[in-house]
Amino acid sequence: MRRLPSCFYNATTLAGTMLAGTMLACIGFLFILDLTAPGPGHPYLGLVTWIVLPGFLILGVITAIVGIVKANLRAKAAAAEPPLPRLDLNLPGHRRAAVLFTFGTLAFVALSAFGSYQAYEYTDSVEFCGKLCHSVMKPEYVAYQASPHARVTCVACHIGEGATWYVRSKLSGAYQVYSTLFNKYHRPIPTPLENLRPAKETCEQCHWPKHFYSQKLEGRTYFLSDEKNSRAQINMLMKIGGGSAEHGATEGIHAHMYLDHEITYVATDRQRLVIPYVESKSKDGKVTRWRSKEHPLTESQLRTAKRHVVDCIDCHNRPTHIYRHPARSVNLAMSLGQIDPSLPEIRRLGVELLEKPWKTEKEAVAGIRSGVDEFYAKNHPAVARSARPKIEAAIQHLQAIYSRSYFPEMKVSWRSYPDRNDHMYSEGCFRCHDNQHVADDGRVLTNDCNLCHTIVLQRGPDGKTRSSVNGMQFVHPVEIGDAWKSMQCSTPGCHVAEEAQQASAARIGRLADARRAALGPR
Repeated sequence: MRRLPSCFYNATTLAGTMLAGTMLACIGFLFILDLTAPGPGHPYLGLVTWIVLPGFLILGVITAIVGIVKANLRAKAAAAEPPLPRLDLNLPGHRRAAVLFTFGTLAFVALSAFGSYQAYEYTDSVEFCGKLCHSVMKPEYVAYQASPHARVTCVACHIGEGATWYVRSKLSGAYQVYSTLFNKYHRPIPTPLENLRPAKETCEQCHWPKHFYSQKLEGRTYFLSDEKNSRAQINMLMKIGGGSAEHGATEGIHAHMYLDHEITYVATDRQRLVIPYVESKSKDGKVTRWRSKEHPLTESQLRTAKRHVVDCIDCHNRPTHIYRHPARSVNLAMSLGQIDPSLPEIRRLGVELLEKPWKTEKEAVAGIRSGVDEFYAKNHPAVARSARPKIEAAIQHLQAIYSRSYFPEMKVSWRSYPDRNDHMYSEGCFRCHDNQHVADDGRVLTNDCNLCHTIVLQRGPDGKTRSSVNGMQFVHPVEIGDAWKSMQCSTPGCHVAEEAQQASAARIGRLADARRAALGPR
């Protein structure tokens, strides 16, 4: 005996009902599985549970409704009845259909609301952002896990609060999905990101420049690329600065951050490395303009150029997805004892192997092992025999450094995304503070070391220590005369190529002479 109206009993409606019921059962099963599974869920489990299966469930419901409508129209056409359905609650079949429709609709709406919220949460999760498109986002996800912001979700910085930026991010994400599916994405992904939400609305929810003040002691231990891995150290007081009316005048590095004046600049390249014009506007309306002697702009070019307001990410451009220079990573591992400094030439060898143009991560991991083994077997056979545990530890840590900082399949390394937060391995601060930006009144944006930090201790590779609480002049650990005063640390042939501690003083001197001749006196 049929308990529902005859329009419910047709192949289309039955097929749609079976599809919807099956999908609902699968969603429930996977939801329970996700709740009870230990550890973080699999990224594709969330995709299937909250996006793929609900799509098929809705398809099943629509199919069932289409079958009912078509069957009802056919029956009424054959009986020459009005096309609109009639509801007679005195008939048991109509009552059951009405109850089924009412409670079914309420249940569907409730489940849809629950599923929509779960889908919203899933698409905002770190697993979705970092693991779903594994080949594309692997560099970002691996670097994120090793970053100071590893407990901050991706959307907290990339989207922030509010519906406007959420909608904009999802519309942008739609194109990213297309690019991934059809292999249209760039390798590496170009930066800086366009139309990123201002850092004032994201970073400053936790970091507040007005309440940065005083100085911060930072110590760095590094090793030279000689046979003994000569150890050196430098301690600096970083002038973090900041300030507000409560803490006194603004000063230091964070005085850039629109505390009592707004700084804008013009960049002539996409990566904002060449900055020929800087402008500062104080709260009382006074404007100071600095123009680069090295890259001058005409007034017409300046009028049409796009201006950028100095933001957190102009300096902290890699706050989370950090790909460290190999020398910095190896120095840290050696200072922590993870790589034993007593291994001859391990510092130079480690950086050299990390910088080789490996084609895949698998090839690099194997190449680092064979490279270290072959080097010590050939050049230090006694060490190869007596210090095998130290060599093995060095190999494993070099492999680990490579795996979190180099991603050859996506063409990603520190060279692709250099950190602008200092001036050792990229232009960083010296994009503006290069002694070449001159104001209308003759003032210069100086590259004086003491502008941002004060050196209070320096221990050279010879073991001698100099210290002063009043600050002192930097002494280059390798004898190159005064060349370091007229050259940037990131000048090709110096720290970027890791040759400063291997090249002769004459070579470095020639580079400095050439730069002085090109730029004139500083």
